[in-house]
Amino acid sequence: MRCNLMSATKLVCFHCQKEVPLLGLVGRRDECPFCRADMHACKNCQHYDRASYNECKEPQAERVLEKDRSNYCDHFTPGAGLSASDDKEKALTAAEALFTFKK
Repeated sequence: MRCNLMSATKLVCFHCQKEVPLLGLVGRRDECPFCRADMHACKNCQHYDRASYNECKEPQAERVLEKDRSNYCDHFTPGAGLSASDDKEKALTAAEALFTFKK
């Protein structure tokens, strides 16, 4: 099954953080041309959200255990991908706020 139409013409791979041009729909077997990571994966979907139930903002989506592997989700829509540096920066900011003592 093919995914939903995309809103952008490029995708940032969650694994290597490189921009991948999209020429059409992302198929279940499509791979990143740079690192060979699966493209039709939760971590490349705009619905992926670590803070949401099952890490997905789409309430009708079936549960997927391996978020970095290819899957059959009908709700897949290419997103901006994950940014490891953003996640690291958010975690560091939260830790600093937690351990900062006010005088």
